[in-house]
Amino acid sequence: MTLVAGIDSSTQSCKVVVRDADTGRLVRQGRAAHPDGTEVDPARWWNALETAVAQAGGLDDVAAVSVAGQQHGMVCLDESGQVVRDALLWNDTRSATSAAELVASTGAQAWAEAVGSVPVASFTIAKLRWLATHEPQHAARTAAVCLPHDWLTWRLAGAAGLEGLATDRGDASGTGYWSPITGDYRPDLLEAAFGAVPLLPRVLGPHDSPGVTGAAGLPPGIRLGAGTGDNMAAALGVGALPGDVVVSVGTSGTAFAVADTPSRDASGMVAGFADATGRFLPLACTLNAARVLDAAAAMLGVSLDDLGSLALQAPPGAEGLTLVPYLEGERTPNLPEATGAVHGLRLSTSTPAHLARAAVEGMLCGLADALDALGMSPERILLIGGGARSTAVRRIAPTVFGRPVIVPPPGEYVADGAARQAAWLLSGGAEPPTWSVGTPEVHEADVTPGLRERYAQARRMTFGGEQPTR
Repeated sequence: MTLVAGIDSSTQSCKVVVRDADTGRLVRQGRAAHPDGTEVDPARWWNALETAVAQAGGLDDVAAVSVAGQQHGMVCLDESGQVVRDALLWNDTRSATSAAELVASTGAQAWAEAVGSVPVASFTIAKLRWLATHEPQHAARTAAVCLPHDWLTWRLAGAAGLEGLATDRGDASGTGYWSPITGDYRPDLLEAAFGAVPLLPRVLGPHDSPGVTGAAGLPPGIRLGAGTGDNMAAALGVGALPGDVVVSVGTSGTAFAVADTPSRDASGMVAGFADATGRFLPLACTLNAARVLDAAAAMLGVSLDDLGSLALQAPPGAEGLTLVPYLEGERTPNLPEATGAVHGLRLSTSTPAHLARAAVEGMLCGLADALDALGMSPERILLIGGGARSTAVRRIAPTVFGRPVIVPPPGEYVADGAARQAAWLLSGGAEPPTWSVGTPEVHEADVTPGLRERYAQARRMTFGGEQPTR
């Protein structure tokens, strides 16, 4: 039996799965936590990876390994390969003004045509502009820029030199200076934003390899996959096909589709990413997803399971109690300085059950906005992510989305996608190997009348304007 490993270096933790390369059967797994915050020393990612690998029983018998990482993060390296400053993560919104400046400089349509997306605070190019403006001494030391998964793959290979940095088209498409439309970097855009063009990782094909492991403490000679971004890996792990839409309820919420043609949405609602297979992955993202449930549970002093039970005790629509869940700003719509709001609070709705229901429905309404932005009538909606493990989320989702929802068995689909990419590297086939994800649950329910309308009204009352739609 040939084994492969997939690594998911997410915002909150590092997960490692070891799977049979032929069947996808899970053999063992491990995990370790990442520190909180929106900036972090990348060494903490490496420490967590080492811990998660050890918990997963090591890599001695593994033939190939691939890394999926949180998208967009800015990792700056000096000429010797040392980290210049703590990495800014995708959810660090200090670069919001920088993103707005970039859009204003050429116009949203020009950005959409150039790189398939309109920059927002999360994109690497916006963070680099922020760095050049606010920390010019760090910008001057920056000899190379890479993404979290790029850096970890480079470390796995031994970090011998900056020329060894590599990425894939999926993660590169979230930088704001690589075009999935043409398959090329846009150094002109990077120089305009940053004032220089540092060394950038070479962009590998879906089943290419940057080399083999060479890091101290790990078995040498394991083949390395190209790796990819977390959303691209999730699509690969869940087996999403053209026509499917995946809704992922993680730290962030995402709605993304596998497509055969690139996206160019000048509204900025949809990011025109590439996927991990050679296709495209139009994606709409919300900053607020599973942490909305965490916050509601904390406010009520209950566990997440108890929050779900409470939510199911309240009537659909929570009798008008509406939560606009912009607890960490928001990206869809683009409101980086926004805060959350509660509307419709009455004596009759001032109960734990009503608040729990409003939290679940509000989070799902935010995701439904992202789903609407894609402008699709999907053949399937696949619901994944840590938040999808909540019974309340699974049962309430179709009442908000207005369609049946397919929930694959719980799994680490980002890490699984990375493992499947590693297996693809070994097989060398035209398409990744076919793995079964198990028997899914199918949830159907009637739409809750007026729920989306009340949510939209509450959003307008709080922030003004209409939600852009496509």
